[in-house]
Formats: sequence, C-alpha cells, structure tokens
Amino acid sequence: MTVKNLSIGGIIIIGISAIAFLTNPGEKRYQKYANSTLKNQLNDQVCTQVGEDLGVWLEGQCHILVNSASPYLAQIVQQQTKRQNFLLFSIYQADLPLPPPLPNYHLGTIGVLGNFYTYQAEKL
Repeated sequence: MTVKNLSIGGIIIIGISAIAFLTNPGEKRYQKYANSTLKNQLNDQVCTQVGEDLGVWLEGQCHILVNSASPYLAQIVQQQTKRQNFLLFSIYQADLPLPPPLPNYHLGTIGVLGNFYTYQAEKL
C-alpha cells in the first residue's frame, strides 16, 4: 500500500466516524421509536393471538386497551430503558412490565446513523 492509499482510507474512516457521531440518535427519539414499535407489535401479534384464541370481540378489546395505554407505555419505556452510548452508536436495553393481560417484553435496540434497529424483542 502506498501512503496515498492509506491517507485516502484514513480520510474515509474519519468521515464515516464523524457522520456516525453526528447522527447517533438520542434517548427522546428512542422513546418515540420504542413506544410506536411496542404498540404495533402488541396490536399485530398479541391482539391477533387473543382473537384467534378467544374470539374477535376480545381482539377488538385488546386493540382498544393497547391504544388507550399508549401514554402508560411511553412512561414505562422512559423509566425502564438503559442506554449505552458508544458515541458512534448507542445500545438501548429495556425490560417492559406491561399491565395484565399483556405480556412483559425485553427489547434490545441499536441506534446508529439516525436509525433504530431492534435486534431483540422477546416475551418474558
């Protein structure tokens, strides 16, 4: 490798690192993302399962419960989330105790380049 190639490579790495640093999303953006994702997952998976197991009427009630609990979900996400900030990206971990009959969840999410990617969402 020549010095010129090393210099270009170094500039590219510095540029990507600067972009990652400047676009590392903060906790407020994560809270909005997590609340929306959790609400969608509960509506799509849990309420659908309730409908299959117990009937369409209860599925409708489940959707109403999830949608009306949205402020409570946002508060739980805010209180239960732990952020590890690595400057270029952040990792968010949350154990979310939800009101019965909803299941409790563990969420693992990475925030990088202005986006969030949930790599773990499991019922506890």
